[in-house]
Amino acid sequence: MGRRILNDALRAIVNAERRNKSTVELRPISTVMSSFLKIMKERGYIKNFHVYDPHRVGRITVELQGRVNDCRALTYRQDIKAKDIEAYTLRTLPTRQWGYVVITTPDGILDHEEAIGRNVGGQVLGYFH
Repeated sequence: MGRRILNDALRAIVNAERRNKSTVELRPISTVMSSFLKIMKERGYIKNFHVYDPHRVGRITVELQGRVNDCRALTYRQDIKAKDIEAYTLRTLPTRQWGYVVITTPDGILDHEEAIGRNVGGQVLGYFH
């Protein structure tokens, strides 16, 4: 169920970007979603996000930057080894210059560049570009 929540939130971000909105409100929330958004913020795809009342149903308000073309969460489980990450990113992302694949690893939730740098594999959560 967690991946379905993440996929719905990411699709809401893409739809708001296509309508040139400046903010979008996401609910329900999860810790995986906030980790995914943290990676998007670090890489410059969103301006900022705020989590309100995380212990109950809660909501996240995301400030958009107009840079997200597409982002999706995989609703199925896909394991990936550290040596296969580069080939997976070439298949999934449109170019080598931009876009990131987000992977949950034993070291936490990382993008593909950090996972390659740490030489860890895991499960693919989703991607954005």
